[in-house]
Formats: sequence, C-alpha cells, structure tokens
Amino acid sequence: MSYQSIKEECLAANLALPRTGLVDLTFGNVSVADPERRVFAIKPSGVAYDALTVDDMVVLDYDGNVIEGTLRPSSDAPTHRCLFLHFAGIRSVVHTHSRSAVAFAQAALDLPVLGTTHCDYFNGPVPVTRTMTPEEVGGAYEWETGKVIVERFAGIDPMDVPAVLVRNHGPFAWGASGAKAVENALALEIVADMAIKALSLNPAAPAAPGHLLEKHFSRKHGAGAYYGQAG
Repeated sequence: MSYQSIKEECLAANLALPRTGLVDLTFGNVSVADPERRVFAIKPSGVAYDALTVDDMVVLDYDGNVIEGTLRPSSDAPTHRCLFLHFAGIRSVVHTHSRSAVAFAQAALDLPVLGTTHCDYFNGPVPVTRTMTPEEVGGAYEWETGKVIVERFAGIDPMDVPAVLVRNHGPFAWGASGAKAVENALALEIVADMAIKALSLNPAAPAAPGHLLEKHFSRKHGAGAYYGQAG
C-alpha cells in the first residue's frame, strides 16, 4: 500500500513554512492525513527544513503507530492525531511558533476580530486554550495538548475558525489540504501582527461589527461564496 501522495503533499507543505517566514530553526511541523485510510504523514523530529526529502516523511496510523519511515516523527504527532480524530473535515494540521501568534498565546488572550482580514479567514476570535495542569504536562503531554484544544472548541466549528492558540505555547492551524493549512497559519500570523499594532495604537479598539464579519467570511466560505474564480 503506497502512501506516496500524502508524503509528497506533506513535504511540500513543510517546505512552504520557511518560505512564509512562519518558522525559525526547526520549530514547526505539518501533517497531512488520508482520513479514509486513517493514516497521516508528518515531518520527522528536529530535521532541518533544507534537508527534508519525501522519504523522510513519517507515516502513522490514527492509533499512533508508525507504519512507514525510519526517522522519529515530530514530537507533536500526538496533538495532530488528536485533532484528526476529533475535527471532521480537516486533512492537514500545521504547528508553528510564529512570533505574533505566539505573543497572543503567551499573553493568554484570544485573538480578537478587529478587521476584515481576520473576517476573511476566521469566523470569530481565534481562541486561546486554558493553562494545562501539572498532571497533563507531566503525562502524555502532546496528546493532552490536543485534548485541551478539542475542549476549547466546544461550541465552535473548527472549519469556521481553523486555528487555535495554545496558552504559553503557540498556534496550531488546519485545513482541507496541506497548502490550505499553511495558508491559514500564515493568515493567523498576519492578523495577529495587525492586531498587535492596532491595539498598541488603541488598546480599546472595538471588535469589527458582526454584520461585517458575516459578510466577509460568507463571501469566501460556504455555499454562497463568490470570492475568487469558480473551480
């Protein structure tokens, strides 16, 4: 059974991260899943981006077993696996330590909806998770990170808000493909940077009104979307 297609998509998405400026050193990783076969490919742990090849990608099943690859998978693989198991419709997860998004995670603040750039990608604030307990950190830490993200999304459609800020840690984003997940991670960093600058000018900057959020999000997403070209 070949996993070549998801390994190639995973490599392409990982190589896109340094080109976007979203990662420093070896921080960050992308996974790409085949939900029907319940497997996903992910970047190997600690390998420099400019050294990655398609054969370096590690394939795991949804139970966490390595089924192809000789390198150790990203240490964040259990978090990715948890999101694939709980968030229907996603095929790729991106984790970075991009600086502006991390600033909100470290400040323990949701990323507020201040303007239309945010509205185009996220149908509401990007939420920050709660602080993890000593038991969660001392146990199956990366799996528990995923569980805390899932907990925070109670009542939030992960396809409407395709990103989260893990408190004291950093952002995870996701999408229907590797390319889309990277795009969402980049959009998150862009709007986080804009928000920091806006709030530095006016700490009381009001949220964008709901009707503006609804208009901008719906014109790019859903059955009535009309932004861009058909197909």
